[in-house]
Amino acid sequence: MTAVAPPYPDAGLLHVVVAGGGIAGLTAALALHAAGFDRVTVVESVRASRPVGAGLNLMPAAVRELDALGLLPRLEAGALRTRELRYYHRSGGLISREPRGLGAGYRWPQLSLHRAHLQQVLAEAVRERLGTAALVSGVRVTGVEPLADGRPRVQLVHRDGAVRGRASLEPDVLVGADGIRSAVRAALNPGEGAPPWNGTLIWRGVSRMPARSVGTFMFIAGDDRQKAVVYPMSTPSGPFREVLVNWALARPVGETDDRYLGDWNRPVPVDTFLHHYEGWEFGGVSVPEVLRAATAAHEYPMVDREPLARWTHGRTTLIGDAAHAMYPIGSNGASQSILDARALAHSLALHRDPAEALAAYEAARRPVTTELQRAGRRLGPEVVINLAHQRAPHGFTDIHQVIPAAELADIAERYAATGAAEPTTVNQGSPYDVRPAEPVLPAAAPR
Repeated sequence: MTAVAPPYPDAGLLHVVVAGGGIAGLTAALALHAAGFDRVTVVESVRASRPVGAGLNLMPAAVRELDALGLLPRLEAGALRTRELRYYHRSGGLISREPRGLGAGYRWPQLSLHRAHLQQVLAEAVRERLGTAALVSGVRVTGVEPLADGRPRVQLVHRDGAVRGRASLEPDVLVGADGIRSAVRAALNPGEGAPPWNGTLIWRGVSRMPARSVGTFMFIAGDDRQKAVVYPMSTPSGPFREVLVNWALARPVGETDDRYLGDWNRPVPVDTFLHHYEGWEFGGVSVPEVLRAATAAHEYPMVDREPLARWTHGRTTLIGDAAHAMYPIGSNGASQSILDARALAHSLALHRDPAEALAAYEAARRPVTTELQRAGRRLGPEVVINLAHQRAPHGFTDIHQVIPAAELADIAERYAATGAAEPTTVNQGSPYDVRPAEPVLPAAAPR
């Protein structure tokens, strides 16, 4: 656990612009405010917030950081504590089951929740704590030019209906939190091109179903060709005791349109892919039944970003998907964005020179996230599905004759260690807390 940082002495003077009002950007604003930085402006290209994507899991380390920001009660009001994760062979055989969150010995739970709920909690907190002017919608960063003193000149485009305006800002610090197609990243790395695609298509959606039809666990099932991820993400409610269910399916396809690389919101009818999953049932949960209960579905190619050798240029840096977009494996995307945000604010509070602060933040975070990106390409802990199918394509009666218990445990433990996410490390508490400024007491009157 690192030393608690004192607040930056000139925090009230430093102007930080955050490009992107997603999970990374909003958490960065809140973390900076908690560290004493009041002049924070988040610019978001979307004019009105909408429920982007579907569900997600927040790992205990990320929940710890949101708890440190005072957000845990609000989050839990619309979330479910994930207690168990199961892996299944395509034939229905149980490969492994493991406790999650509190049941695995963490001091904080793992939370399953809708992305829109998390985004709403974060946005409301930003407006409450930093003021409504801190979150500016309909404004997109289009370019970044470094100035002689290291500060960035940020080019902005504002759109209000058919009217478009242009402006520029010269903040003290620029944080690129603008996602996998980051304009800030593109300005720092011209010519990088579109996110690389691995040939797999993902379908995602949310269903509302009776709790009895879904179970109380999260599962990942399939083989080395296709898989399904299904989990409840709310507590039962209403006369029919229904819950929200998140699902994500993956399957290789021949080709896709490059225009959709990195586009998370392309709607498709469920019938276009449901037939690939007929007969899939695991632990009493029918995948086709879950899919037929969906109100909508979206598809996108499975893409990530090549790890960068450098995130920081002077007083400009990257966080979240802009820095290290990774495959949706191991539930690390949103969680690592939250850890980035807290680490960034902590580093700015610890160093008087903003450029040194950003360099220190990158030195702490880039090696970890780079290894997680690479682990995702190796399928992380989900590789057990591939191993089980390759070694026993027609199923098994005893999984430990296929994959020894020690090998299963080693796969899970190695992945947790990659992100410093094992209970012993997480339970030490947040390494990113900033000590509040001590009041200056008046001098005692002479006797």
